[in-house]
Amino acid sequence: MKRKFVSLLAAVMALCLIFTGCGEKTVKLSKVESDEMQFAAPAKGDTVATIKTSEGDIKVVLYPRYAPLSVENFVTHAQNGYYDGMTVHRVVEDFIIQTGDPRGDGGNSIWELPFSDEFSDKLHHYTGALSMANSGSDTNRSQFFIVTSQPKGITDEVVALMEEAGWREGIIETYKQSGGAPNLDYRYTVFGQVYEGLEVAFAINGVKTDEDDRPKEDIVIETIEIEVIE
Repeated sequence: MKRKFVSLLAAVMALCLIFTGCGEKTVKLSKVESDEMQFAAPAKGDTVATIKTSEGDIKVVLYPRYAPLSVENFVTHAQNGYYDGMTVHRVVEDFIIQTGDPRGDGGNSIWELPFSDEFSDKLHHYTGALSMANSGSDTNRSQFFIVTSQPKGITDEVVALMEEAGWREGIIETYKQSGGAPNLDYRYTVFGQVYEGLEVAFAINGVKTDEDDRPKEDIVIETIEIEVIE
């Protein structure tokens, strides 16, 4: 049932983007007033990653409790240097920036096989969400993306659909403030959230791309550093 709803929501949001167009990247996650976990400041014991790009650093907090496979895969790849020197290969303005594919074949997981989706009511595709890319159910490998959608995409029609489907009020209100892509929920695994450097993600999201959504000038992931807050 959720997947049917998400498909309808995706169609509605596509129309919303057509009619609202793309605007300035103005949302600041520090201004979002929400009790949702993704908007809590990183605390002692949290695992955080610094994605060092040619455009600047993006810092994310990871959620191993709710997405253990995705976090283990990402952290191990990062520590092994798998992502070092990789380019951002897909940029869709006012939607996502995507990377994690070393050879253009979709990449691979640390287990050499695709792994299962990890969905949770606690994690959603708000602006700044870090999520696994896939090619269908349970096909996660190494690609990941960061959501860069703006609040203007959360129209009254989108809100009505979420309300009709019974989504929690806290989720809906957070989407209205932060923006995001609720049509991706329960289709892709959220496993982290940007807490610093969102402006870098927005800058990448605004670069010129070709007909395949690939940046015309390379944007490079120099390295990804992992640490646990003490």
